[in-house]
Amino acid sequence: MSDVRPRATRLIRQHRGVPVYGYRSDPGTPPVSLLRLHGSDGLEQAPHIHDFPVLVHLPAEHAVYVVSPGRVVDVGHVPLPDPSVTVFFDPGALGIDSRSPWPTWNRHPLLSAFLHGQASGLLRVPLPPGHTLWTDTMAAIETELEHRREGFQQAALAHLTLLLIDLARLTTDIPGEFRLLGEPLLADVFEVIDRRFGEPLSLRDVAAAVGVTPGHLTTLVRRRTGRTVQDWITERRMAHARELLGGSDLPIAVIARRVGLPDPSYFGRVFRRAHELSPRAWRNQLHGNSHG
Repeated sequence: MSDVRPRATRLIRQHRGVPVYGYRSDPGTPPVSLLRLHGSDGLEQAPHIHDFPVLVHLPAEHAVYVVSPGRVVDVGHVPLPDPSVTVFFDPGALGIDSRSPWPTWNRHPLLSAFLHGQASGLLRVPLPPGHTLWTDTMAAIETELEHRREGFQQAALAHLTLLLIDLARLTTDIPGEFRLLGEPLLADVFEVIDRRFGEPLSLRDVAAAVGVTPGHLTTLVRRRTGRTVQDWITERRMAHARELLGGSDLPIAVIARRVGLPDPSYFGRVFRRAHELSPRAWRNQLHGNSHG
């Protein structure tokens, strides 16, 4: 990319004649940047390298391109359709030492998809039919970055995390990834959450199911993922809630029960905290109408 490349990125060096772009780490640069393009206008067609992760959403194709850091990207051989939305982000915002070489980051389970090794540097991931998470979340990130209200950086990162979780689930399963990384306890934690999120489930329940104390589990999960066990339970519930809201006509009260939050009022408060909209408003916005 040339003049359309976000100001958060910069040319940092050449690698065997190929330009390498890095993500700025100054205090004034948000950890997440977004760029909308129509067709390939403004894209750098020559091979280049990103020293940070990149995701390209293709709404018309219902697909996402995963751009691997550190690999030569040859956009000329992978033409992007009109339009596309690109998210760039600083891996340091996920609690990773971004000064380390990219291959050492593969210990983070939500970044495993970026290790795909495709020759072009891009992995195409198709999205399921009716899957609107990427369109909605990209728009939410764009809103946060445009308005820059208090806490906008944290909000943008929260939305980015939703995309990374979804990407991980589309390309592999999180428990399986943890097993491959030699962390069976964390794999067990996520299997418990996947299996039991539809019923009352707490930190103590998960800790008892995997045979450790709640304190030990809290420390382990936060250290490895940057989030709490309860955060992951809530995210799993909200992911299923979004699927049901977008893909069914089930009443809100029924959806609340199915995601393990049988009190519809409490479910509504949890959903609103996560999405800044009530479940009904989120469904109406998704379906393009304004009626309850």
